[in-house]
Amino acid sequence: MIKRKRTKEVKIGKVGVGGDNPVRVQSMTNTPTADVKATVDQIKRLEEVGCEIIRVAVYDKESALAIEKIKKEIEIPVVADIHFDYKLALISMDSGVDGLRINPGNIGSEKKIEKVVEKAKKLSIPIRIGVNSGSVEKEILKKHQGPTPEALVESAVKNVKILEKFGFFDIKISIKSSSAVDTIKAYRLLSEKVDYPLHIGITEAGFGYRGIVKSSVGLGVLLFLGIGDTLRVSLTGDPVEEVLVAWEILRALGIRARGPEIISCPTCARTEIDVIKISKEIEEYLKGCEDVFTVAVMGCPVNGPGEAKEADIGLAGGKNMGVIFKGGKVVKKVKDLSNLVEEFKKELSSFVFEKFKKG
Repeated sequence: MIKRKRTKEVKIGKVGVGGDNPVRVQSMTNTPTADVKATVDQIKRLEEVGCEIIRVAVYDKESALAIEKIKKEIEIPVVADIHFDYKLALISMDSGVDGLRINPGNIGSEKKIEKVVEKAKKLSIPIRIGVNSGSVEKEILKKHQGPTPEALVESAVKNVKILEKFGFFDIKISIKSSSAVDTIKAYRLLSEKVDYPLHIGITEAGFGYRGIVKSSVGLGVLLFLGIGDTLRVSLTGDPVEEVLVAWEILRALGIRARGPEIISCPTCARTEIDVIKISKEIEEYLKGCEDVFTVAVMGCPVNGPGEAKEADIGLAGGKNMGVIFKGGKVVKKVKDLSNLVEEFKKELSSFVFEKFKKG
């Protein structure tokens, strides 16, 4: 069983992070923040798939002011992502933002940082110190000869001390690299030095399967080591995919689960039914279901019956017949394969109703 490192608790809106709270899933919008409708529409899609905290880019006054309108339309807390202009952090807080993500190193003088901190303290708004391999201070880069894990940690600790100097301790930290290995090393070092909650991620992980693999490896290792209180899977594309992948990483490690898990065979020449097509159809059929259970779609006599029996509900395809299992027992044999999927859907519906009392 994975034992998570105990960290301090901070509250982002009504969502607790660190302490006894579960590992939280978050994402970031890629719509223009000032386009309230587009941003709200995207956040609602993210809420539907389990996003618990959303970050928006605040790069001008209009985007900072838009936060007030956005918050009225959504359920989850909003974090403002601020760079370079400390005044945008002040406007975002006046607009009701639930958290800030800043890199104190590029906000400017300590006097400017103090102004942000004083308002955040007054309004009980937590601050995430976010250090990326591309934003480490020049003197630290020179000292470590590049954005090494040690450089990332030194930058983060330095910026934590600035906030602590002003009596601010409602802090969360992230130190991300586009290298999975460097990210793992950096977080391991940082975890030994601080007890603030850590937001984990691989920055600019990339597009498609490469980004998914890199993020899954890096975040999977960190979570297995008990490191990480919130996570974002940073992918190029629709942020909905980020949330879906994040939940599957948590499920694979036995940390958290959301929605049904579909187990399906990889297919080979022994396959008697179209497992690929059926699996996709069942996945689409169960889209939006938040209840946690296992569904097996298997296509040959080698592992099929065994895997289908082990699942909460399973389908094992054989020659000219499909067998449906519930709780390890055969509940139906379907000889007409053209009706196999529809019969399985009926059994799925009755299973969900019986187990979770839902229609």
